[in-house]
Amino acid sequence: MQLRRVVITGLGAVSPFGQGTERLFQALHDGESAVRYVAELETIRGLGPHLAGLVPDIDIKDVPRKIRRTMSPMSVYALLAAQEALAQANVDQQLRTGGRVGIALGSTVGSVETMEQFFDDFLKDRSIEGIKSMLFFKIMGHSCAANVAQTLGIAGRTLAPSAACATGCQAVGLGYEAIALGKQDIMLCGGADEFHPLTVATFDIIQAASTNFNDRPQCTPRPFDRDRDGIVCSEGAGILLLESLDSARARGAVILAEISGFASTSDASSIANPDPKPVQRCMELALAEAGLKAADIDYVNAHATGTIQGDEAESRAIGDLFGANTPVSSLKGHMGHAMAASGALELIACVKMLHAGKIIPTRNLDNPAMECSAVALPQQIENKDLRTIIKNNFALGGVNCAIVLRRFFE
Repeated sequence: MQLRRVVITGLGAVSPFGQGTERLFQALHDGESAVRYVAELETIRGLGPHLAGLVPDIDIKDVPRKIRRTMSPMSVYALLAAQEALAQANVDQQLRTGGRVGIALGSTVGSVETMEQFFDDFLKDRSIEGIKSMLFFKIMGHSCAANVAQTLGIAGRTLAPSAACATGCQAVGLGYEAIALGKQDIMLCGGADEFHPLTVATFDIIQAASTNFNDRPQCTPRPFDRDRDGIVCSEGAGILLLESLDSARARGAVILAEISGFASTSDASSIANPDPKPVQRCMELALAEAGLKAADIDYVNAHATGTIQGDEAESRAIGDLFGANTPVSSLKGHMGHAMAASGALELIACVKMLHAGKIIPTRNLDNPAMECSAVALPQQIENKDLRTIIKNNFALGGVNCAIVLRRFFE
């Protein structure tokens, strides 16, 4: 079966740096940190981390109440990002509602804040009398996808993957496949998540959260660094508008990049500890689908979250496949780990790097760890003629994802 070529024609972001893709990339380029002290976290008994990357200056009341009443903050973030991507791609209402536009948008879980409110009310006297009717739409697993589709009138397929930290990358891959197979012409793809202390607590309980820099927020996380001590949780939404090349040409859309390969595999060796071999296999499959060799890749955008085991395993996998000369960096040192949104936000940054011809280095990488030395780790911006990028995301539960991004050529 002949697969259709899939291109990117729109980008949208709400990140810990604020609203918009331009703000996101400028902050990354300038080496800013979005990590801040969060006083609320210090009030929780037994919780070690007191830091997070929170979305600033977004008032959810800017969304009309009729729409907002079924939305938690992450759905609002996703809607704002989707609107930005649609506007850039010049997709009008008639096209959105005609059935050839679909959505693949996931989150880690439904709104934890809303679930907390529900159980606060329910457990007082085991009564549902005070529960609001719209609450369920904020906590269902496909809340973001459904809310965005309803608001924008999207009539095509709705996909809502939930694969923790790999969600955003997997959603883009599923959208890519839907278009390549001719099931949809256009897909809004990405991930969204909202911050809650229990997310931080989850990583703290499994000893994967950063706790050594509470008095120096901007010094963590530290992907690939000798002094890395874990994840810093953040929030946001990233949306990419994918389109068949034929559709983009017919509409006269500006093509930003092409997706030429995707793979998603399972690491069945452990639910929590990554194995370099399955990680490497995932990247190999993505390259094979793109018809490329390892030597064709100009830059690897790593998942690297700043954990001891995760960064080492990914470094070994990348080093074994690409050698010691292909530049590798992680963007989580700048903005923390946005969970389900991370893959999409980082992929947006990769599109921007592709156009700018610049590789953004890993923030807080002051002393590269010996166990991560199998790869080239730039410590300042590198100017490079970028043609091909591979982007990785991996998740607890053994979910691996990799996407091959290319500069568009006729």
